Amino acid sequence: MQISFTPQRSDAAFALSRSGDVLTINGEIFDFSDIPEGGTCPREAVGCDWLASDVVREGGVIRLTLIRPHGPDAPQQTLFPGPAMPGGGESGGAGAAGNDS
Repeated sequence: MQISFTPQRSDAAFALSRSGDVLTINGEIFDFSDIPEGGTCPREAVGCDWLASDVVREGGVIRLTLIRPHGPDAPQQTLFPGPAMPGGGESGGAGAAGNDS
């Protein structure tokens, strides 16, 4: 799974974890395992306020963009994150979970 982040100033809580093609965001489960190769699930159909893009499967990899909330004094890695390819469990990488100040 490749997750890109769009930073957004917010004090909202944000907890993210992944297991296979399943994301858990703030305790809510989103299962993308039914998306076929070359398929797209429109953002509106997912019903997730944190999702900033459609969800696609390309080359066997689920790709999506999430809104990443951050505090008023967020570090550069949170303001300008690169894509993350979490290997499961808690998502790591630049600002993948939590709410940096």
